[in-house]
Amino acid sequence: MGAPPAPTLAVVAHDAIPVRRRPTSFHRRDAAMVVGCAVSSLALTWLLYSQILPLSGLPGFLMLWAALNFLMYFTAVAATEGRPAARDRTMASVITVAAIAIIVPLALILGYVTLKGLRFLRLSFFTTTMASVGPESPATETGGLQAIVGTLEQVGIAMLISVPLGVLTAVYLNEVKGRLARPTRVFVDAMSGVPSIVAGLFIYTVLVANGAGFSGFAAALALSILMLPTVTRTCEVVLRLVPGGLREASFAMGAPEWRTTWGVILPTARIGIVTATILGVARVIGETAPLIMTAFGSATLNFNPFSGAQSALSLSSFQLFGSSQTADVDRAWVFAFVLLALVLILFVLARLQGDRRRR
Repeated sequence: MGAPPAPTLAVVAHDAIPVRRRPTSFHRRDAAMVVGCAVSSLALTWLLYSQILPLSGLPGFLMLWAALNFLMYFTAVAATEGRPAARDRTMASVITVAAIAIIVPLALILGYVTLKGLRFLRLSFFTTTMASVGPESPATETGGLQAIVGTLEQVGIAMLISVPLGVLTAVYLNEVKGRLARPTRVFVDAMSGVPSIVAGLFIYTVLVANGAGFSGFAAALALSILMLPTVTRTCEVVLRLVPGGLREASFAMGAPEWRTTWGVILPTARIGIVTATILGVARVIGETAPLIMTAFGSATLNFNPFSGAQSALSLSSFQLFGSSQTADVDRAWVFAFVLLALVLILFVLARLQGDRRRR
């Protein structure tokens, strides 16, 4: 018998075409594989942890279960779909488990604070002060007007100080790029890691201890120190996203650099600058340590941030938690809940501004 016929060109070309896979696709078979690996690894972990190895404790059990689960899942996917898909799906599983490990404690904290705060929150909280609350008053009689006014004034003054300086610094770092750009960037990065209590001690030493006394303005200065690096770094990133063609078109029409920055770059990045401002405010609105040495706290309403001690939501919550009275501790949860709600609202606004900018 003669030799078998040679394969045609079409057959060779068909055999040479690689099989395309989509590692991110997920079907019922994949779900069954995930459940099977989870159950098998759980049984193996129980056998090793409680019957063979002299180990105990829930954290170790969960860590061993996760390691065996990822190993089994990688082996099963590699045997059915190849190693690239196995690596991709295993890493996706690791990231998913890490995200769940972060989200669950955060959700528990939010839920616990919400339940404790809503239990004693009344409409009078927004219209009365703690000066009208006696030591024998129930927890439902809580006045937070002085803390709300203090927080708004202190954060507002800090925003008026930090936002212009942050935007100008970002423009210098991204547009001007002078000789001091590198040390300025290093200084801004170093300020990002400054503990909040250090900012409070600095303002206390320079201003409060030298005769100015406690005030909301001193607290605003401490907050502006913490807010400035956040606004600067975020604005710098936003300015980098402005297309270079806009700058080139403005220069080509004879506009100077300052006019290009003022009339083209900043209007283009205005939504990002607003987002940076909201993130900066959310960064400092919950700070407590600087306020202890600057605002000091007060049970009465003080509209003047430049004279006299002033309260704030975070500071009032901290002081009430240190009380020996059960009613004061319950009131502290109300202040914490209102502060948490403000922070969440600010982050939602920042996210909406970011989505609007992307659209």
